[in-house]
Amino acid sequence: MALLPILQYPDERLHTVAKPVEQVDDRIRQLVKDMAETMYDAPGVGLAATQVDVHERVVVIDVSEQGDELLVLINPEITWYSEETKIHEEGCLSVAGIYDKVERASEIKVKALNEKGESYEFHAAGLLAVCVQHELDHLDGKVFVEHLSILKQTRILTRLRKQQREARKAEAKVSV
Repeated sequence: MALLPILQYPDERLHTVAKPVEQVDDRIRQLVKDMAETMYDAPGVGLAATQVDVHERVVVIDVSEQGDELLVLINPEITWYSEETKIHEEGCLSVAGIYDKVERASEIKVKALNEKGESYEFHAAGLLAVCVQHELDHLDGKVFVEHLSILKQTRILTRLRKQQREARKAEAKVSV
């Protein structure tokens, strides 16, 4: 297994729409293992393949307290959204240190393949519903901050670019 580098917003590759997985094979199973290791190490509760610069429809999620209930979603589809919505504070491994409120369906039904290529369906509510919707946004080339107002998006971009400049300056000082 290997830790994978996570793309950081506003990297344009985060806006790539992921293609369906043609065949669940050893390559996909290895990707799932590497993504899970990366997610747990980050630490996070969800990771989409798009975030690690693999543009295929693969997601790993674990919203359990102990971090021992890995959910693998290959070619996931949300088949039903509740009319009721809820606002949750979201963060993202690709938008480090930024958290904001996003409104999403409070319940969903999902259809996907597991790492064996078997089809399954489940109902999700609460944090799991939020996480699935967040990760599927990534597969569609959308980052959670794009649900926010233009003003908030501009402020976030400004803050992240400043952090990136400061990090480059710090790296330059160390390498001299």
